[in-house]
Amino acid sequence: MAGFKGMFGRVREALFPSRKAPVQSTTQAEHVRERKYDGNTKAMATAYGVAPRTVLRWIDGTRRPKGADAERLRRDALDVQTTERGRERKAKQLAKLGARSGITARVGRTRTFDIQGSDAVRARDIHLSLSGDQAAALALAEDEGEVRKIIGEALADYFNGGGGYAGFTPDDFEYDFDDFDLT
Repeated sequence: MAGFKGMFGRVREALFPSRKAPVQSTTQAEHVRERKYDGNTKAMATAYGVAPRTVLRWIDGTRRPKGADAERLRRDALDVQTTERGRERKAKQLAKLGARSGITARVGRTRTFDIQGSDAVRARDIHLSLSGDQAAALALAEDEGEVRKIIGEALADYFNGGGGYAGFTPDDFEYDFDDFDLT
């Protein structure tokens, strides 16, 4: 169950601790319909590829979303907990912190990267100290892909030794996206 939030969910909950997504699918569906689709049941149904009656059943609790719909509803419910203005305000605060934001990310066992033509394995967790700009970018991230890109850049910075070395890129790393924390 811990893995259902993904990196995006963990980032949102860490950076906006008072804005947790609801656990009940009925509440999730209601919040998503009201906040993302301006109360329009038909628009939400179209976006999810279901009938409007199905969305109403999700909201009244007579039916639960399953599979990809349940996962998407969880992500959307988490997303609507923070407003764009709130994310921008948080990003400005974080960007002002400079090189050391005080926010750290733990990436579990970064597995594969290339060092002078050979694969290398890092057998322990990597603890990244994020810069204010990286933390601000996480606050503004809108999906899982953006979060992965930012963490990939932080990993490249870590393995490149800060800014004095070069060679690693964000695409050089593989890691378990569910084995990630932000503090």
